[in-house]
Amino acid sequence: MDAATKGAPESVNSEAVEEQLAIPLSDGAEDQALASPHEHRVAERVLEPSRSLVPLDLAAPSLSAGERLMRMAYRIGVPGKTLTSPFAKPTSMRLLATVDTPLAGERMAGVALRAGHFLVHGIKAPIGQMDFASVSAKLTPPFERVVHGYAWLRDLAGCCTRDQGVAVAERIHKAWLDANPKPGKAAAWNVEQVGHRLLSWLVHAPLVMSNEPLRGRTLAAIEDTARWLDRNVGKAEDRIGEVSGWTALVAAGLLLPDGKPRRLYAEAGLARALGELVAEDGGVLSRSPVAQMDALDLLVELAACYKAVKLDPPDALVAMMNLLVPPLLSLMHGDGGLGNWQGAGAVSTEKVAGLIRASGVRTRPLKDVRQWGYQRATGGKTVLQFDAAPPPLPRHARAGCASTLAFELSVDGQRIITNCGGAAFAGGQVPHRIEQGLRATAAHSTLVLDDANSTAVLIKGKLGAGVNEVEVDRRAIGTGRGSATRLEASHDGYAQRFGLTHRRILVLRDDGTELLGEDVLMPAGKRGKTGKIGFAIRFHIGRGIEMRLAEDKKGAGLALPDGSHWQFRVAGDFAGEVRIEESLWVDGNGRPQPIEQLVVQGMTSRSGGSFSWLLKQMG
Repeated sequence: MDAATKGAPESVNSEAVEEQLAIPLSDGAEDQALASPHEHRVAERVLEPSRSLVPLDLAAPSLSAGERLMRMAYRIGVPGKTLTSPFAKPTSMRLLATVDTPLAGERMAGVALRAGHFLVHGIKAPIGQMDFASVSAKLTPPFERVVHGYAWLRDLAGCCTRDQGVAVAERIHKAWLDANPKPGKAAAWNVEQVGHRLLSWLVHAPLVMSNEPLRGRTLAAIEDTARWLDRNVGKAEDRIGEVSGWTALVAAGLLLPDGKPRRLYAEAGLARALGELVAEDGGVLSRSPVAQMDALDLLVELAACYKAVKLDPPDALVAMMNLLVPPLLSLMHGDGGLGNWQGAGAVSTEKVAGLIRASGVRTRPLKDVRQWGYQRATGGKTVLQFDAAPPPLPRHARAGCASTLAFELSVDGQRIITNCGGAAFAGGQVPHRIEQGLRATAAHSTLVLDDANSTAVLIKGKLGAGVNEVEVDRRAIGTGRGSATRLEASHDGYAQRFGLTHRRILVLRDDGTELLGEDVLMPAGKRGKTGKIGFAIRFHIGRGIEMRLAEDKKGAGLALPDGSHWQFRVAGDFAGEVRIEESLWVDGNGRPQPIEQLVVQGMTSRSGGSFSWLLKQMG
C-alpha cells in the first residue's frame, strides 16, 4: 500500500509495544507470575476425532404397544392406509392443513424470480434457459440446492403476496415436473435434495397447488416422492442429508391422509439421525456453521408442521433446537454475522438472527464448545473465536478446512482478523477452481509450515491425514494491568512430516484492547531434527482496514473504518520480516471481497522455535 494513502496509520512505535512482547508466554514460571491469586483454571484436555465428537443419544417419542406395532409394520412395507383404516373407502389425496412457517426467504432472490431469473450467490440465471432435468450435469451445487431442492419457493413467498407469486411458482414448478415425470437418479434424486423439495412442497403448497390440473400433479408427485424416501432415506451421503430426508417424511406423515404410521416410523429415524449428526454440546460433527444452520432450519419448519395439525412436537425435537442454538451463537461476531469457518462465508446478521428468532430459543452463546471445538472469548466489545479442535472426520466433512489453531477477532462489529472462508459457496461467485485453496491452512489466520496444510485437503470437500489430536487449556489470569482470558492449544498436524508440533497461545485482555499471541514449534519426538524450515504466520485482515508497514518491517499499523487505530508488532529478536500481501474474504452472500493479509515469514530451526506478537489498540 502506498504510504501516502489517505487515512493510513502512522508508523508503528516499537517501544510502545516492546514491553508486552517481552512476556515469554510459553514459560511456565512466567505463567505463574502472571496469574492472579484467584486464578480459575480449566484442566488441560486432549481432543481427538474419535473421542471428542460423541454422537448424542436422542430417544424417539414413547409409544403404546399398538403404535410400536404400527411403526414396525410400516417399516417392513405395510401401507399406511392398511394400518389406519383397512376397511374404509380409499381416502382422496389432499393436504390436511396449511403450514404457516416463521422462516423468511431472501427478498432479493424472490424479486429476481419475479423478474425472470434465479439469483444464487450473486449469479443470475434466466428461468427460461434453466435445465430442470434430473440427469443434467450443468448445475453447480448451489444451483442444485435452489432448483432441485426448491429453496426458491421460500424466497418467492417472502417477497410478495400469494396471489402475486402464484404465476411464477407454477411456471417453474410445471417446468420441473415436466422434466422429472418420475423418480430418477443424479442430483434431483439425492436424498438431501429430495427431502428439501418434499418439505418445500408441503410447507408452501398454496403457491404450487392453486389451480388444476397442477394441483393433482403435485399431490401425485408428493405421494410418489414420500414413497421413494421411505425406501431410500437411509442412502443419504451424510447425516445432514439423512436428517433432511427424515424431516420431510415426518412432515408428510403429519400433513397427508393416513400418515400416522409414516410419522411414527420417521420420528424414530429422525431422532436416530439427529443423534448421529450432533455432538453432546450441540455442534454438528461437520463443524460447519452452514450445516448447523441447515439442521436448525429443517427443525424449525418441521415444528411449524406440527403446529399446523395442532400436535406438540416430540421432546427430542425441542431439545435438539435448544442444543443447536448456543454453539451457533458462539460463532457470531459483534456485527451479528458468523465467522468464516469450515467453508462458511460471513453469513449475515439478518439470516442468523431471523433463524434464531424463528426457533423460539432464547439463550447465550457457549464460550467453551468442547466437542464442536470453537473457543470464544470476549473483552469489552472485542470477540475472539479460536479453532481448538481437530478438523471434522472425512465422513462428516463437506467443505472441510485445515483450519486448526486459526482465529478470528472483531471489535465493536468490525472484523480485524478473519479467515477467507466461502468454500461451501463454490459454484456461485466463488469459482470452483479456488475452492480447494479456500480450504487450505494458508487461507486461515494461523501458522503454516513449508506451505503445507496441517491436514490434507482432498477433492469433494473431504480431508485426509493430518491433525489427529488437539490439547486445549483455558484459564483466567491476572496480568498486572488487569485480568485476561488465556487460551492455549497445540496440534500434531505437522508432526509426522516435519517432526514439529504447533502450539498457539492467545491472551485477550478483559477490556478488549490487546491480544497477545505466541506461536511455538516444538519437537514431536525426544530429539529435534537438524536444518531449517520455512514458516509463515498469516493474519487475514478485515475488509476496509488500511495498513502500513513499520520502517523496520517488524510490525504494521492498522486504520479501521471507524477511525480507530491498532498496531501489530512481532518480538524484537525475530529474524524474519512482516509483509503485506493480497488476500480475499467471502461474505455471507457468497461474494469474494478483496482484502489484505499480514504475513510473518522466515526460516526456523527444525528443532523448534518461538514467535511472539501483539495486536494492540492505540489511544
